[in-house]
Amino acid sequence: MDAYDTGSGARQGPGGREHPAGPGGGGTGDGTGGASGSPEGAAGPGAVRGGSGETAEPPPASGPADPRSPSETAEPPPVTGPAEPGPVRDAAESGPSAGTAEPASGTAPATAATAEQVKPVEPVEPVEPVDLPTGVAALSPRYQVGALVALAVVAAAVCAHLGLVFLHVAPSNTLTKQHGAAVDEWVFPEFEQNWKLFAPNPLQQNISVQVRAEVSTADGEIRTTGWYDLSAEDGRAIDGNPVPSHTQQNELRRAWDFFVATHDSDDRAVGLRGTLSESYLRRIAVLRLERNDAAGPGGVVERVQYRSRTTNVEPPSWSGEKVSDRPTVRELPWWTVSGSGDPREGAA
Repeated sequence: MDAYDTGSGARQGPGGREHPAGPGGGGTGDGTGGASGSPEGAAGPGAVRGGSGETAEPPPASGPADPRSPSETAEPPPVTGPAEPGPVRDAAESGPSAGTAEPASGTAPATAATAEQVKPVEPVEPVEPVDLPTGVAALSPRYQVGALVALAVVAAAVCAHLGLVFLHVAPSNTLTKQHGAAVDEWVFPEFEQNWKLFAPNPLQQNISVQVRAEVSTADGEIRTTGWYDLSAEDGRAIDGNPVPSHTQQNELRRAWDFFVATHDSDDRAVGLRGTLSESYLRRIAVLRLERNDAAGPGGVVERVQYRSRTTNVEPPSWSGEKVSDRPTVRELPWWTVSGSGDPREGAA
């Protein structure tokens, strides 16, 4: 409360002299302007000074009048300015119990409410990963049944193939005597097996199989191609290849062995297997000649002829064995084939 406020109506000084009502006092006799002798006077704690919008400070506590003069009892006006920074206290300590002043505007302290609203964050439980099904289990039941049936068929076919090949290479027994024809039909000529790689008599010859063709050109002429060394082509495909195919290694070699085993010295077939071996060699010849473009543009392969060139492998120096180093050539008759590449029976 300003000591020079004339609107308070309080007696000042030893003489009890009242200050005349000033512009901001407005003391009246009805008790509203401070005419009563209450210590607070007309201006209470929330009274506005002279309509200027400033909030009056609360009056001093009631008691005996101070005999000093008004100028001596007047308190110095509060010094306005930025508040000095003080230590930051925890939200739990802020409030009336901590000794902090309440705001003059009458608003409730926000620190206590904020402290009540702030709650500790509960830890979130980790989510365990869900193991999703993979492979056949990820399929629908319908497709699972289909996959199992397909696997069963493939497994049965593989087991049957391995069993027939085993019976082919196994010594003569009851099964091979009763079902030898069925085994041979399955094995020959693609899956034939032999023991020539192993002792006591491994293969000691290099056999080169060659083929040539008679071609009907687009002009109607007949020309004969040169010899194509099919064994050398397979050797070049295998050389430097870490995983060569089965056809590159064995197709031509096994086909020629099959032919030699089923024909006599005059190149005549012995039984039905001999005819089968001829058809097999014709088919290989036509495929290889087409790969090499032997017929040329518009040409058609009419006939094919095979020959073999066999050379003995030189024995080691410490063995003392002597073999001929002269190659042996075996030339077969011409075989007629159709223009579409399908072999025809018979020989020309």
